[in-house]
Amino acid sequence: MEKRDIFRGMFLGMAVGDAMGHTVDKKALSQIREDYGPNGLLGYDLVNGYADVTSYTQMAAFTANGLLMGLSRRTFRGATAPIEKYVALSLREWCRSQQYSPLEKNRCWLSSHPEIKRRHCLDTRLLDMLSRETLGTMENPVNSIDAPSSLTTAVPVAMLARDMNLDQQEVNLLAAKIAALAQGSPAAYLSSAVLCHVLCSLLYLPEQDLENLLQQTVDAMTLQFGGEHFHAMHLWELLNLTKVLIASENISPMEAMEQLKCTTAPEVLCGALYACATCHGDFDAAMITAVNHSGRSAAVGAITGAVMGMRLGDKALPDFYLESLEPVDVLRQLADDMTAGCATGRHSEVFDDDWDRKYLWAGV
Repeated sequence: MEKRDIFRGMFLGMAVGDAMGHTVDKKALSQIREDYGPNGLLGYDLVNGYADVTSYTQMAAFTANGLLMGLSRRTFRGATAPIEKYVALSLREWCRSQQYSPLEKNRCWLSSHPEIKRRHCLDTRLLDMLSRETLGTMENPVNSIDAPSSLTTAVPVAMLARDMNLDQQEVNLLAAKIAALAQGSPAAYLSSAVLCHVLCSLLYLPEQDLENLLQQTVDAMTLQFGGEHFHAMHLWELLNLTKVLIASENISPMEAMEQLKCTTAPEVLCGALYACATCHGDFDAAMITAVNHSGRSAAVGAITGAVMGMRLGDKALPDFYLESLEPVDVLRQLADDMTAGCATGRHSEVFDDDWDRKYLWAGV
């Protein structure tokens, strides 16, 4: 499978899961069953014919915009600012689009596409954090929020790991740093690091077994972060519980998801990994498991969609999921830019004026 198909699959799969889960986000499972039947929600519940993506897909997209902006300025201008600074700039710009803030100069080309910034933020605390003069760091957290609000920002970090010339521990750390811009709980930013590690591993070895990968990930994360962040032991315990649930033949997917709760960032991460590991490669089955529970259905759906989209590629995503999904064209374009990376320079014979406009001069 080509890299472009994988990257398109990641973004589009994430958007599908986000849009499907948005309908039932934070609804009790009993209410979902009452509304949609004993098997729960089995597809989109469309409003005016459209399936809306929320802040999970939007933040991932603006994070990708910021990463490519930072990489381009390093390549073409020799910029030395940490790449997370460009992500912070992009996320602040997204935040303004959610708050009716006074117009400022747009630096992200995504800002000219309303379909990727509709006001569907599922955690208003996130907007408060991104509006502050000083954003958080792992060393100086701004709060103790452990919600899954920033979890999807790890997806584009994993996609660009090789382009950034970082080793795996450095990539994991970057994912954690970006999540920590707005979320100060170690449980939240370490969940982003774990997700990044899983995605990178699957990008390099897509056929590997998820259950075995979970154990490898726990070992790697404990080695990298366990000593300094021993108080995040709950995350490692949840990952081990997920392994047990994946192996269990006596528990239904709905029961397993209720046991995982899927409310905090670690729980959402584990719910998504469970859905991916137990769906037998079936995108529809993964989506149904991912959204039918009492937790953060949009978040679990988005992460599940990103993982399944990576494993299956965009051509495997059923057309009916994409036909009513508004930002499909923008996400495809962004995925193609992520695929290309910063392969060209101003003096190259294949210099791209469109890339220059989007990521180097950063104007719309």
